[in-house]
Amino acid sequence: MTKQQSKSNILPIVVMFALFFMIAFVTNFAGSMGVIVKNQFNASAALSQLGTLANFIAYACMGIPAGIILKRKGYKFTSLTAVTVGFLGVGIQWMSGYAESFLVYVIGAFVAGFAMCLLNIVVNPMLNTLGGGGNRGNQLIQFGGSCNSIGGTLAPILLGYLIGGNVETASVSDAAPAMIIAMAIFLLAFVIIFFTNIPEPHMETAEEKAARLAGTQHKDPHSPLSFRHFVFGALAIFFYVGVEVGIPNMANLYMSGNPTVGAAIAGTIVGLYWLMMMFGRLIGGAIGGKVSSKTMLAVVSLVGICLLLGVMFLPETSVISFKGVNLPVSMVLMVCCGLCTSVMWGSIFNLAAEGLGKYTPAASGIFMALVCGGGIVPFLQGLVADGIGYIGSYVVTIACLLYILWYALFGSKNVNKDIKVD
Repeated sequence: MTKQQSKSNILPIVVMFALFFMIAFVTNFAGSMGVIVKNQFNASAALSQLGTLANFIAYACMGIPAGIILKRKGYKFTSLTAVTVGFLGVGIQWMSGYAESFLVYVIGAFVAGFAMCLLNIVVNPMLNTLGGGGNRGNQLIQFGGSCNSIGGTLAPILLGYLIGGNVETASVSDAAPAMIIAMAIFLLAFVIIFFTNIPEPHMETAEEKAARLAGTQHKDPHSPLSFRHFVFGALAIFFYVGVEVGIPNMANLYMSGNPTVGAAIAGTIVGLYWLMMMFGRLIGGAIGGKVSSKTMLAVVSLVGICLLLGVMFLPETSVISFKGVNLPVSMVLMVCCGLCTSVMWGSIFNLAAEGLGKYTPAASGIFMALVCGGGIVPFLQGLVADGIGYIGSYVVTIACLLYILWYALFGSKNVNKDIKVD
């Protein structure tokens, strides 16, 4: 990539970074709402994750159609559609506070999930393309992920502050200020994107569109699913997003239920987890041009497994003082897990999308469908928590990390280089 191309890409890159922020803010807000749901509606640990599940199940419904929209309409149209739907989704959640309806809130989370899916399908391939692919593409995704982590950090801290120490009386309406902020961000993003010139490297050509409408389009015998490393990578994305969300969600429930900790401190600690993800992504971005995605993913997966084993087996009586509160040391290890999960998304995406060429938009759609793991895995973890406790439920995330480690070491090799991708 020439210096002139690099300069012309600055504004689109900034826009993609802003969208990364929005994805995490809205998504983590839904996850943090589990504390309110559990208390206001007397829900179990599993049902408290229903908002998160609805948010991520939308990915399964919208992932592949979103890939088609991206291919036919381009990045700009898809981005504008996403922020519009996101505004509506958060607005529905906001109204659920006045309706005092858990069902309305879940519907809002589901609608917001459609927007997050559309945004994800735009920002990842766009940043990878703007970076020129390879290590440089991964590096740009890691820097964008840092903005994602800022949004993820602010959401639980803000919600914990709004709830304060009154967990037993907290309601959805208490979170209204955060929802209004989210809607304002969506509105501002719409205006910025509308007036920004965004490159369209993967949009179908006029000839392709004419052939599609005439029904004479050549049927490609191959698809992203023809690539073994992509299939395994899509599964790795499923498990990874479940790990990323499940670790802080269960920790939030565990600490909020402890009368000596409370929702405000719990939200702050969970926010530190996302803050560690930001630091990890900055480090990943700094070294991403020199360290391969395979090495990066293998190392952080192994370290993450070790940290979660510590979370599970450290005595709950081992505590440290945090703002005058005795906090379990295991939660410090939970925060450190953010350093490990920080670079997993970019590394997996980079490994799985490498060598796909023209199949990249369709691959992105499949990726987004598998992001539903961010709702399914925490829900399953909640079911396990109902049976053996919050800490014991981390066995689910350890199993997911073992698969990701296997993918980094063995499953990420492209063995289908004979397929034509240009």
